[in-house]
Amino acid sequence: MTKKPTMPATPPAVRANVSVAAPASSEEAPTSSRATRAAERRAAIVDAAMEEFIARGFAATRLDDIAKRAGVAKGTIYLHFKDKESMFEELVRIVIVPVVARLTTLPPPAGSVRDLIEAFAGNFLREVIGTRRGDLVRLIVAEGPRFPSVADFYYREVVSRGIAAMRALIELGIARGEIRDKDLARYPQILVAPAMIAVIWQSLFARHAPLDAQDMLRVHLDLIFGERRTT
Repeated sequence: MTKKPTMPATPPAVRANVSVAAPASSEEAPTSSRATRAAERRAAIVDAAMEEFIARGFAATRLDDIAKRAGVAKGTIYLHFKDKESMFEELVRIVIVPVVARLTTLPPPAGSVRDLIEAFAGNFLREVIGTRRGDLVRLIVAEGPRFPSVADFYYREVVSRGIAAMRALIELGIARGEIRDKDLARYPQILVAPAMIAVIWQSLFARHAPLDAQDMLRVHLDLIFGERRTT
């Protein structure tokens, strides 16, 4: 009596990826797999680029070093990015732009304008100061003058959005009588100055004189809104 050939057991990895809906067709599966691998390679390149840019600076970073750190061939980078500048822009879009978008999507002003500004600035300090995002901001401040197109991109994608949100809050504060100096609306940069000082101070002078960024923000807002009354 001839035994029927037994089918090999399905490997665990394959079983784990089986969909309980409709099975993918033979054409869809390879396409999906290729897209997944391409996305993983792109993410690895972006991660490697961040480490190289932060470690070496924009000017000194080479695509060869990024490729080596990402574990891909240099030619693979050109399948995803036109050049080093477009790679840096992608990095800003992934790492910083979502944070700014989240911070500038402010809730309806149920409380005071100062409360909203403190929430905005506090979240900025937590999500940027002492993180890789802060390292990127410092990199742009340091090398932006030599690479105007990078600075222009960062202004469009990040700075202009933050400034617009701050100006809207200042105008609301003026309309409510919370802010007395109407000229502040002309210079919303003043409102976020402590946050930028904290970013720069963290990398240059924190080991000599640690800075309490939250307390500095409180003093700064006291100058604009007046000291909070304690009950």
